[in-house]
Amino acid sequence: MSYSVGQVAGFAGVTVRTLHHYDEIGLLVPSGRSHAGHRRYGDTDLDRLQQILFYRELGFPLDEVAALLDDPVADPRAHLRRQHDLLTARIERLQKMAAAVEHAMEARTMGINLTPEEKFEVFGDKDPEVHAEEAEQRWGGTEAYAESQRRAARYTKDDWKRMQAEVASWGERYDALMEAGEPAAGERAMDLAEQHRLHITRWFYTCSYETHRGLGEMYVADERFKEFYDSMRPGLAEHLKDAIAANATRHGG
Repeated sequence: MSYSVGQVAGFAGVTVRTLHHYDEIGLLVPSGRSHAGHRRYGDTDLDRLQQILFYRELGFPLDEVAALLDDPVADPRAHLRRQHDLLTARIERLQKMAAAVEHAMEARTMGINLTPEEKFEVFGDKDPEVHAEEAEQRWGGTEAYAESQRRAARYTKDDWKRMQAEVASWGERYDALMEAGEPAAGERAMDLAEQHRLHITRWFYTCSYETHRGLGEMYVADERFKEFYDSMRPGLAEHLKDAIAANATRHGG
């Protein structure tokens, strides 16, 4: 089976002129000619063209592409492995660049909906800027932190108040649960632990069961978090940690 230069140009998304140039410099010489002397490309030629275009996409100049493809010790599988590694690295770089551009666009177009005064009004005597600095120091390099920052930038004063009301309601129900002597591994405690995880997912970032386990440990190990939860009821931080672990196990996390 052989193909004309026009057909190959259509397959590969290149111009006929490009194929002519590749032939002229010896990079891709068609394996056959028609009776009229026109170029005819076989499957082996198409394989080589694919390799050429991969390397060109990765930014290799034509002379380096020729040297790589004509290396007598390199087999086609070696080329594919090299190209896969190079493409994977390029994808990662482009994803990081795209994320940086996205953040820049958000910073330009969205702004912050709350004034500092409104933040203090919502959070009472707790300085949200201090907590923000601590969060950035602890998680600043993570995607979860970036996602949390993106969402928080969109929230209005009413959003923050609604979030605060959800936390207060949840705390009252957990207090009642402990007052009733419910164990951390009981259904009611695990259900409230699941509501806690979903609250984080809904308002801040996608919180997996594994991440939630880590948060539960931190609520006990970090005195600031422990103080926050124990202010709802003494011992709540420890109880919640165990409920989070039990709930994660229940869900296979």
